[in-house]
Amino acid sequence: MSTAMWWFMGAACAELIVAAALLRTRSQESGVWPTGAEPPPQALALLRGGRRAAVTVALVALHQRGAVAAGRKRTIRANGGPGRTRDPVQLGVHGALHRALALRALALRPEARRAVDALRGELGRAGLLRPPARLRAARVLLACVPLTIGAGLLVAWAGNGYGEAASGAGSVGLAVAVAVPPVLVAALLLRLPPATRAARRLLAGLRERHPLPAHRREVTDGRLVQLYVALYGDPALALFLPRFSRDGGLLDRPREADENRPPPGPGRDARPSSS
Repeated sequence: MSTAMWWFMGAACAELIVAAALLRTRSQESGVWPTGAEPPPQALALLRGGRRAAVTVALVALHQRGAVAAGRKRTIRANGGPGRTRDPVQLGVHGALHRALALRALALRPEARRAVDALRGELGRAGLLRPPARLRAARVLLACVPLTIGAGLLVAWAGNGYGEAASGAGSVGLAVAVAVPPVLVAALLLRLPPATRAARRLLAGLRERHPLPAHRREVTDGRLVQLYVALYGDPALALFLPRFSRDGGLLDRPREADENRPPPGPGRDARPSSS
C-alpha cells in the first residue's frame, strides 16, 4: 500500500476519533433530571421522537384544558387562552397558534422552536440528549470518512496505472481491505440516535412500569395520558384521543384512529383531569 494511502487512512482514523469524542456525553447528573424526579412528558417525548413528538404531547395537555382544538383540513387552532400552566413548551406551542396550523408547520414556528430547544438544552445538560451542535459536527466528520478513504483509493489506483502492474493490484486490494473497517465504524456511529444510553434506559424502564392499557377507560388521570402519548406516540393517541388526533393531523398513520374509534354515540374525546 502506498505511502499516500497511509496518509489518507490516518486522516480518516483521525476523523473517526474526533467524531467519537464529540458523540460521547459527559454529565455530572449522569442521566438524572435536575429536580431528581423523572422528566416531564414533553421531555420524554422529545427523547423518544424528537421535536414533533414533544409538540404533540404539549398539544395533548392543552387540549385536555380546552385550550386547543382540531381545525379544518387536519390543522390545530387555538381555542382560548392556554389555561393555568407554566410549562414553557405548552406556552410556546400555544403562543405559536396565531392561526390554524398543521402539526409540521406548528413545530417549526419560532415560539415553539425556542421552547423545545430550551428543553433540549436541559436534556443535554442532564446527559440524556447529545448536544445538537456536537451531534451535527460529528455527523459531518463521519460522512467525510468514506470520502477521505475514497480519495486515498483513487490515489492508489492512479499509482497502479503508472507502471506498477504486478504489485499495484495487490497494493490496491490491501488498501481496500484496510479501508473497510473505518467505513463500517463510521456507518455504525452515524446510526447513533440523539438520545443517549441513559435516555434509552429511562424510556425502557418507564415503558416497563407503564404498559399501554387495553382500554382508555382504565386511565382517568390526564397526566398519565400525556405520559402514555410521550412513551408510545401514535398508538396512545389513537387510544385516548382518536377524534382530536385524526382531525388535528397528529397521527403519522391516521388509519390507527379509525381502528380505535369508539362506537357511534355522543362521543367526544375523553378529557381526564390534568394535574
